[in-house]
Amino acid sequence: MLKVLEINTERTWRGGERQTMLTVQHFMDAGIQVTLLCREDTPLATRCGGLCKVITSKTHAFVFWWLCLHGAKYDILHVQTARTLTLAILSKPFHRRCVVYTRRVDFPLRGVLTRMKYQMTDGMVTISAAIAAVMKKSNVKTDSVIPDFCSFAEANRARAEALLAAHHISYKKIILTIAALVPHKDPLTMVRAMAALADQRDDFVVLHFGDGPLRPEVEEEILKYNLSGKYLLMGYHERVEDFFAVANLFMMSSEEEGLGSSVLDAFFHNVPVVTTNAGGLKETVERNGLLAEVGDFENLASRANVFLSDPKLVKLKTTQAHKFVIENYSAEKLVPQYVELFEKLVGK
Repeated sequence: MLKVLEINTERTWRGGERQTMLTVQHFMDAGIQVTLLCREDTPLATRCGGLCKVITSKTHAFVFWWLCLHGAKYDILHVQTARTLTLAILSKPFHRRCVVYTRRVDFPLRGVLTRMKYQMTDGMVTISAAIAAVMKKSNVKTDSVIPDFCSFAEANRARAEALLAAHHISYKKIILTIAALVPHKDPLTMVRAMAALADQRDDFVVLHFGDGPLRPEVEEEILKYNLSGKYLLMGYHERVEDFFAVANLFMMSSEEEGLGSSVLDAFFHNVPVVTTNAGGLKETVERNGLLAEVGDFENLASRANVFLSDPKLVKLKTTQAHKFVIENYSAEKLVPQYVELFEKLVGK
């Protein structure tokens, strides 16, 4: 039986942490013995507590020393973030175990030491061909392209409707976006796109789930375009995928995006998708939704208006997208790819 240590020390709950939880769950279901090393008092620690053995840490220094002392107990150290990859590589002379990194971002690598760290990684997994292309430019070989899991969890419609009632939202088309308020997600373009859409129609409200350092600027932009009451910043919500049950459209305005796992949720829940063509988004959305160029808020608005006005197109695209995600993003398809890589590395 493979023994895998999953490592993710992020304090927040974003796409990478949700994918870490799904990885733990699906690996355990496949008979892999999994332990999770993460920060204490975090959503990830709480949510995985009932799934596998969880080791928690207050500091990255503790993570480093723990890996030095205990890393050798595992066949594979499966790292989920760049920061913890550094710790796994630095402690490698002590644990001498294979380090596998799943990279979810398409940022270019900067600096000689960063490139060395990646080149010392035993197994490099990227979740999209776009990320693999970025790695290739930095002379880092990708061993496998294995996309993120889609959770295939049914949405809780009652919970979503309760939130709409709490905000007095009725008889409106719901546009959903799930993105941290950080530069590479480009939330300002999303606001401008909705301002352009408001010039074409007045029957929608935007629910933007996510938070971050750009919140003051986004709030200022919402006021600038008179979108108060129409563009709602919802902050962090648990099980945000429940809100696909009431959504008429899902949108992303990212400048950079490894894959966009929320797009997979939208496909599964039969919600039409409009995004930019950033990174891995093009790979999934080009045939299954509608794309606009990065930063092109007018085109994003136009694409949104097409879906909100054409139910036949919505039916065509969502049926196709649902089939696509079921066939390509299931645990049954993706876990064996990880197992094959792990067993190849440990020589089993």
